[in-house]
Amino acid sequence: MCQLLGMNANTPTDVMFSFTGLATRADEHKDGFGVGFFEGRGVRLFVDHQSARVSPVAQLVKTWPIRSEHVIAHIRKATQGVVSLENTHPFQRELWGRYWVFAHNGNLVDFNPRLHAAFKPVGDTDSERAFCWLMQEMAKAHAGVPDVDELSRTLAELMPQLHRHGTFNMLLSNGQALWAHASTRLHWLERRHPFQPVALKDEDMRVDFASVTTPNDRVALIATEPLTTDEPWTAFEPGELRVFEAGTGRAAV
Repeated sequence: MCQLLGMNANTPTDVMFSFTGLATRADEHKDGFGVGFFEGRGVRLFVDHQSARVSPVAQLVKTWPIRSEHVIAHIRKATQGVVSLENTHPFQRELWGRYWVFAHNGNLVDFNPRLHAAFKPVGDTDSERAFCWLMQEMAKAHAGVPDVDELSRTLAELMPQLHRHGTFNMLLSNGQALWAHASTRLHWLERRHPFQPVALKDEDMRVDFASVTTPNDRVALIATEPLTTDEPWTAFEPGELRVFEAGTGRAAV
């Protein structure tokens, strides 16, 4: 299956170090990659159906310190849908005048919901269908963009309906918060002062975050598998939904 990476911070932060660790795993997850960076209401979205190991787009992301408070990245190992650009995560849609970005790790069986014209998949993956369905159901539940807590309650009601069709690990953001749901494997971590040197698990690379941060910085990371060897990653419980704001996470309900 695929691999996910999410970042949420209280100040615009680059994700070069963590993305480098994720891209190293593209030897197995070689069917495309993508990463979305929120900048205010806007989104920089980079996708390529080539492996993140060889894609020049991935090389750009590794070396360009784009700073964002909300980042979602994905490397794909295809289960449903051909290897193509339209099937590459993350996916993006507009709802209530805000962009939403979504990425999924898993496999949903016999998930063919009725979708109205506002939200239709472009590709042929179960992941994009699930995203369109989520957007549709949230639009039904609220006339305008609700606050983060109310959105969290709505998502908590919707997650089991997807989970029952198979594996549904996902990241979702609208630039206000980042939501993460695990049905099988997902881990989270919070970095805050005092920052320490950190080494990647899959690459010979080390960063001393104390030299590039301030005492007020907070950064939360979410990943399918821990990306570093010397930090206290916490596994999600099956069915757990967490929401991350300003570099801090909490149970969504």
